[in-house]
Amino acid sequence: MNITLRVWRQASADAEGAIHEYEVRGVSEDSSFLEMLDILNEELFARGEEPIAFDSDCREGICGMCGLVINGVPHGNDYHDNGTTCQLHMRHYKDGDTITIEPWRSTAFPVIKDLVVNRSALDRIIQAGGYISVNTGGAPDAHSVPVPKENADKAFEAAACIGCGACVAACPNGSAMLFTSAKVTHLGLLPQGKPENLRRVTNMMTQMDAEGFGGCTNYGECSAACPKDIPLDVISTLNRQLGKAVLKGV
Repeated sequence: MNITLRVWRQASADAEGAIHEYEVRGVSEDSSFLEMLDILNEELFARGEEPIAFDSDCREGICGMCGLVINGVPHGNDYHDNGTTCQLHMRHYKDGDTITIEPWRSTAFPVIKDLVVNRSALDRIIQAGGYISVNTGGAPDAHSVPVPKENADKAFEAAACIGCGACVAACPNGSAMLFTSAKVTHLGLLPQGKPENLRRVTNMMTQMDAEGFGGCTNYGECSAACPKDIPLDVISTLNRQLGKAVLKGV
């Protein structure tokens, strides 16, 4: 396959960025998208040019570091076949295609270099309350703490969030509501997380706003783009808990 790439290049956070065009020839359709970028970088290095900076780690769809906006879609997969960028293969494209690659676009995700952005804002939301600090004692015997199956299933579903930020990149408002809601829902449905639940909601929401993320207006793009299929109703769960927190003055 011969592919034309239009890639966002930006030397640093303070530098001006622009789209640069590259030709990549002889790409196997069995190559992953990131392997194709590796091939391009080897060619750039051989020519004495600066390789394209992009994030990747596990390359197994677990860590979420590989986030790229490909042809306007976070992670590059269409919404009927969600997955992370590292799970995307070149057989998804045709010979002669032109592919545009950009970083996550959000005020809260400043560009570090090229396709690499600073996503530490999500870490700070977690630090604000996405944890359980109450003393739960030693490890209990299996099934000694009853958890309704419906709650357990929903908590497990929300816990699948890998914090990649695709929801933010897809949202027209740049909101981190799906990410924050997934963490709140996951912990709030479990017995150990209930004592701190309302305080957790207010602290995480306050931090989310402080980081410069936009407000949620229920476009639904966040859930559609999520590589782990986090459902949109986790946002409803957070809103209900936030309402309780406001009424109780937490």
